[in-house]
Amino acid sequence: MADFFQNGTITTLHKLYERSVEDIENELKEFGRQRPMALILPSLYSELQGEALPAIVEHLKQATYLSDIIVGLDQASKQEFEHARQFFACLPQTMHILWNDGERLRALDSKLQTERLAPQQPGKGRNAWYCFGYALSLEHCEAVAMHDCDILTYDRSLLARLFYPVANPTFGFEFCKGYYARINGDKLSGRLTRLFVTPLLRALKKVVGPMGYLEFMDSFRYPLSGEFSLRRDFIMRMRIPGDWGLEVGVLSEVYRGLSSHQVCQVDIADQYDHKHQSLSRDEAESGLVRMSVEIAKSLFRKLATEGISLSIEDIRSIKATYFRIALDCIEQYYYDARINGLAFDRHQEEGSIDLFTESVMKAGESFLANPMEAPFIPNWNRVLSAIPDFGEQMRQAVAADNSA
Repeated sequence: MADFFQNGTITTLHKLYERSVEDIENELKEFGRQRPMALILPSLYSELQGEALPAIVEHLKQATYLSDIIVGLDQASKQEFEHARQFFACLPQTMHILWNDGERLRALDSKLQTERLAPQQPGKGRNAWYCFGYALSLEHCEAVAMHDCDILTYDRSLLARLFYPVANPTFGFEFCKGYYARINGDKLSGRLTRLFVTPLLRALKKVVGPMGYLEFMDSFRYPLSGEFSLRRDFIMRMRIPGDWGLEVGVLSEVYRGLSSHQVCQVDIADQYDHKHQSLSRDEAESGLVRMSVEIAKSLFRKLATEGISLSIEDIRSIKATYFRIALDCIEQYYYDARINGLAFDRHQEEGSIDLFTESVMKAGESFLANPMEAPFIPNWNRVLSAIPDFGEQMRQAVAADNSA
C-alpha cells in the first residue's frame, strides 16, 4: 500500500487501492473512442527468444483498448523478421513491425542521412525515434506509450495504469512516467538510480545551486524507468538522444517543452524485474558503467543549455560531493533493507559507488573536451519540414515489409 504524499514539482499518481485491471481497461476503452492508443515496443530479435517477451504478448492479447502496436525490430535477418511476424500475429491489435535492418527502412535511413537528419548510432534511442515517427504517421493515434521488452514481472495492469493519465480526456497531462519499487528476490535493485542518478542530481543542486531543472529531475521516483506515455503533439517537437542517456534526455525535453502541471508520474507495478546490466571496471564500454557516463554527460549538457558554465574544477567538486552524498544514501538504504528483511551487501554497494565516481569524472572530461557534440536526434517537426511525405514513405515501406 503506497502513501499519498506529493513531493517535488510534478503530480504523483499513487497506487492507493487494489482497483481491478478490468475496471481501468473499461474506462480506457471509452477514452479510446476520443484518444486512440498505440503501444511502442523497441525490441532486439533476441528478446523474442527470451523469457519476458512471450509472456508480455500473452498479456497484451487482453489489452483490447489498444488500437495499434508498433514493434521496432533490431538485429534481425530476413528469416528472423518472418519469425517475428508469426510471433506477433496472435495479437488482436493492428500490428506494425518496423524491420530496421530491412532494405526498405535502410533506404529511408539513407535518405535522412543525406539530409543530416538521421540518428548517428544504433541502439534503443534510434529504434524508439523511428517508432515515434511511425506513430505520427498513423494519424488516428493520439496517445502513445512505450515500455521495454525484457520485463520479467509484466502484468497488463502496468500498461493500463501507464496509459490512463494521458488517455483520460478530462486530465491535462501530456507526459506520464512510470515508477515502481525495484526489488530483485530478497534484495534492493535499481543501482543506477539509487546509487548514481539521485545522488548526482543532489550533488549538482549543492554545487550549482537551486535550479528548476534539477528540482524537476529530482521529483521523479524512478527517472531511469523505460516506461512512459505521452500525447501526439509532444512527440512532434521532442528531441531525444541517440546514446544511452535516452531516459534522462527524454525527461530533459519534457522539462523544456511542457509545464509542470502537464507532467505526472504513476505507480505501475508492485514488483518489477528485468534483465540486469553488469557493472564492472573491465566493461567500460558496456553495461552500467557506460550508461552512467552517458547519463552524466546528458545532465552536464542540459546544464549548459540552462546557462551553467562548468570547468574541470567544477567537475571535481561535483565528483567529491556526489561521492559523499552517495555514501550517505547507502546508510539510508541499509536501514530500509533491514526493516524489510532484505539482504544488503554494503561492500558491493560501496564498490558500485567507486565505479560511478569515476564515471562522473569521465563524463565531465568528455563533455569539456567535446563542446560541439550534438547527441540529440532532430525532432519530427524538422524531418517532416524537410521531407513532408516521409511519414507516408514509412507507412508504405512497413506495409510492404509486413505483407511480403
